[in-house]
Amino acid sequence: MNEQTNIRQRLQASTNTVVSGQTIRNRLHNFGLHSRRPVRSTTLTANHLAARRAWCTQHVRWQRQQWAQVLFTDESRFCLEPADGRIRVWRRRGERFAEGAVLERQRFGGGSVMVWGGISTRLRTPLYHVVGNLTGVRYQNEILQPLVVPALQAIGPRAILQDDNAPPHRSAAVNTFIQQARVNRMLWPANSPDLNPIEHMWDELCRRVQQHHPPPANLGQLLQWLQQEWNGVPRAFICNLIHSMRQRCVECLAHNGGHTRY
Repeated sequence: MNEQTNIRQRLQASTNTVVSGQTIRNRLHNFGLHSRRPVRSTTLTANHLAARRAWCTQHVRWQRQQWAQVLFTDESRFCLEPADGRIRVWRRRGERFAEGAVLERQRFGGGSVMVWGGISTRLRTPLYHVVGNLTGVRYQNEILQPLVVPALQAIGPRAILQDDNAPPHRSAAVNTFIQQARVNRMLWPANSPDLNPIEHMWDELCRRVQQHHPPPANLGQLLQWLQQEWNGVPRAFICNLIHSMRQRCVECLAHNGGHTRY
């Protein structure tokens, strides 16, 4: 049931008056309300909201030099043929199957690749191709030891690792390694991708790859372009993302721990 139908039924039940859908739309428009697609985001429970408020309260006064010590990390999956329901074509009546009006796709989307990366104001890690399922042991052996630890050492003695609460990141083996390697790890509120600036790095990476014409022919070429564009993102762009951390905290607190525009 859409919201307009819900309003019409509630009005009829409470006032015994039948109101047309167009009348409801007109009144909503008069108040500046228009039908829009909802923003999709993660579910936030009361515990999530409390954890986000606590985290942002703790970090909202951090200065840029403090954020410069943080290595923001995450994994992301890129599809060979992204599902984009917003694609439109201009055609005449009867030209539904004309050349240029048909979007050809491979079955099952052509597959995807998962990559891991880390960014800071001082450096970026190599973009690592994660083949198959990422387990805690693989996260330790393939990412933490060869990629994260050297990056943290390059940042400096006060470097901090940020990773989310995905099961491979919080396995017993990984926690033991983190302690033994004396890695300073940032506590992270669950379901908070909007607080992680690397999410916008993934968006930028996706835009850059989609600008290639023709599009990648296979997963190998997709991975090659991802790694190429990862290295091509200007350092100033990454710095601007990380410099937004204070504003992310401010906005999250203003929304009582709720969703932000990031």
